[in-house]
Amino acid sequence: MNHKTEINNRKESLKKLLHIIIEQEDAIIKALYDDFKKPAFEAVLTETNYVISDLKETIKNIDSWAEPKRVWGSLLNFPSSDYIYSEPYGNVLILSPWNYPFQLALCPLVAAVAAGNKVTLKPSELTPNTSAIISKIIRETFPVQEVVVITGDATIAAELLKKRWDYIFFTGSVGVGKIVAKAAAENLTPVTLELGGKSPCIIDETANLELSAKRIVWGKIINAGQTCVAPDYILVHKKVKQPFTKFLIEEIEKALGKNPEESADFARIINLKNWQRQLNLIENQNIIYGGRSNKESLYLAPTLLDQPSMDSLVMKEEIFGPVLPILSYETKEDIDKIITQFDKPLSLYLFSQNKSFTDEILKKYSFGGGCINDTVIHLVNHRLPFGGVGNSGMGAYHGKLSFDIFSHKKSVVKRGTWLDVPLRYAPYNDKLKTIRKVLKWI
Repeated sequence: MNHKTEINNRKESLKKLLHIIIEQEDAIIKALYDDFKKPAFEAVLTETNYVISDLKETIKNIDSWAEPKRVWGSLLNFPSSDYIYSEPYGNVLILSPWNYPFQLALCPLVAAVAAGNKVTLKPSELTPNTSAIISKIIRETFPVQEVVVITGDATIAAELLKKRWDYIFFTGSVGVGKIVAKAAAENLTPVTLELGGKSPCIIDETANLELSAKRIVWGKIINAGQTCVAPDYILVHKKVKQPFTKFLIEEIEKALGKNPEESADFARIINLKNWQRQLNLIENQNIIYGGRSNKESLYLAPTLLDQPSMDSLVMKEEIFGPVLPILSYETKEDIDKIITQFDKPLSLYLFSQNKSFTDEILKKYSFGGGCINDTVIHLVNHRLPFGGVGNSGMGAYHGKLSFDIFSHKKSVVKRGTWLDVPLRYAPYNDKLKTIRKVLKWI
């Protein structure tokens, strides 16, 4: 099969996938609601439309992304034409999480297929309704020898990791990410790890407090805080802490009402284990807002905590829920003392009108990605890489980068035969002086 035919086949498969997803969108939205009451608005914004947009972008650009790229040759190889070829790794394993179970399963899969790989997808067992519809869509789109979905619990994932893969893509917790990396190392398998961490949200005294509160609340309550890039804790200047906290409460109530449990716009905690974990995080803390819970419906209200100790559980672990600790600072040294207690975060958010302070923070701290005067929205731009650094992950994807991470970049030099400079060949005799001159010149 020639290159063009192969790319066309991939494109046709992706077009078929796009058609089926659009056709099944209502069923996907229902599955997401059945799994953890994800609101339809959030399901469209962060799941179905996200995948649809990704598919359209990939279909539009796959021809150019897959085309061999010619690069400048070296004079040492003259005459030559030099190229970078994108070839599939081969058999790819994608392990996807439960928090955005449709988007974070399908987007890597789209890229892996576009790059020409055969894919095994293991979706999360914690979202069985979404996993079931993903399986149905994949069966209707691809031959089983090209893409297969394997469902099951952590023991199935462990068995899959024992097999030899050409590439592994994992999204999930830091702890499981280490297990995946260790398994991949046994076969020197390359990996992308999309993990998490404690993402700080800094508000200085120059920030627009009301707008900052509005944007932070949105970034925190979407998906009930079960988002890897959600603000994990707030660092607010002592001078503005009191009015800023007031704005936070007002914005929560504007969004979800006085009783968020009655709101149709607020998701639930994924399961009992994670619900209980959230309650453990807020136990014995100074709750200044929220804290109400319902075991039967796995509900936990958006909850604000005042000045938790750095030794407390809520400040030691990534929260991954609707709990938001509020810490205050007075100096840059106070900020540094807190942020440097944690590993490099997946995201950092800064609300400020002070350009020099903004530039200083961006330069000083390493993080996967982030925003100035907003939260979470850096994920929207497919031209920006998304990924962590250090403990928050390795490798980045989105847009063309997604195609690239699932492609081995193969270097090829095509030498001409009409000229063959004898300088490089033995016997070297007195060629040393000449080669030094040549190397210095080029």
